[in-house]
Amino acid sequence: MDEFDFDVTIFGEPASGKNSRRIVSIKNKPRLIKSKKALEYSKDFDRQCPVLENLIEGSVAVWLDVYYGSRRPDLATELILDLLQGRVIKNDRQVKAIISLWNLDRENPRCRIRLKTIGLETSTGLSSFKLSKILGTSMKEDL
Repeated sequence: MDEFDFDVTIFGEPASGKNSRRIVSIKNKPRLIKSKKALEYSKDFDRQCPVLENLIEGSVAVWLDVYYGSRRPDLATELILDLLQGRVIKNDRQVKAIISLWNLDRENPRCRIRLKTIGLETSTGLSSFKLSKILGTSMKEDL
């Protein structure tokens, strides 16, 4: 595959950012916050993910290989995209294409995150482009 603009592996099992939210009281008002697992993963992510001096700008494609420690978790990537914001990309709205693959590794849960800038006009969408054009690859060696 053509070289990615960013490639990192974050060790630990990714958590869902949407499921299992908790209701807490802040200044006597109910608020929804992330689950304990999501908060712990966020801390692990912050420790392991580099902060780019120059954040990637423009439209990006994201390739996620997520390895869970059991068969139970659903493939949940929204928290990962949120955590990339301000560290690798300016805003998660830049993400115009996502490939996310669920994997099982009981001994070593992790997520490999790869980003590539999209050199295409994306203002009207990407559905008319072949995936190989979006990612700049033949795709044969990767799928």
